[in-house]
Formats: sequence, structure tokens, C-alpha cells
Amino acid sequence: MSGTDDLGAPVSYLALAEGTAVLSADGDEVGHVAHVLADEESDIFDGIVLSHGLGRHSFADAEQVREIHEHGVVLTLTTAEAEALPEPSENPAVMEDDPSEPEGSRLGNKLRRAWDLLSGNY
Repeated sequence: MSGTDDLGAPVSYLALAEGTAVLSADGDEVGHVAHVLADEESDIFDGIVLSHGLGRHSFADAEQVREIHEHGVVLTLTTAEAEALPEPSENPAVMEDDPSEPEGSRLGNKLRRAWDLLSGNY
């Protein structure tokens, strides 16, 4: 799938299916949706966990998701930036340290939740 293909109608993150293609801002396919990370009760979309095949996963924060369609998700990132996305992990490295957030960074918390989804601890 390239960026010029019809991605279908825009959809909510709630309707986003696992396996949906994820495209970079340049139109290259950079993975597939493995999981949607969200707090459905509060209607908060946190981002997506991408599958790159062979068990490799990465996390794209909600701010890095430009569009969600029936047949594809488009990121705000270039292909090179998408390839550098962090992997979900049980204890992610601090990406941004904000002293006003007592429980660690928001991104770190999201990466831990993504890891819990992948590892079955959710």
C-alpha cells in the first residue's frame, strides 16, 4: 500500500482494526496496527502499538498520528522518524523528564501500558 492508495473513510480510534496498515507522512508503509492504546471510559486515545513483523513492535503517541481511516493510519512522522519510534517495554527509558509529573513521564507510562498489552499483563 502506498500513500496514494484509497485509505477509505475516516474512522474513530474505537473502530481501528488490528492489522491495519500504518503509513509514514511520506506515504511508505512502516508497519501494522498491533494494538490501540486508549482509555475508552474517558474517551482518550493514547496512541498505537505498531507491529513490524518478526515480533518487533514500536509505539506511536497520539500526537504522532495524523489520520485514522478504514484501511490505513497516517503518521505525522517521516519513514526515518517512524523507524526510530521507541519499543514498548516493562521499564522504558525516560524520554522526557517532567518534575511536575510525580509518577514519571506520560510517554513512559504509555510505553509501560503498551508493554502490558503485548505481554498479556493488561
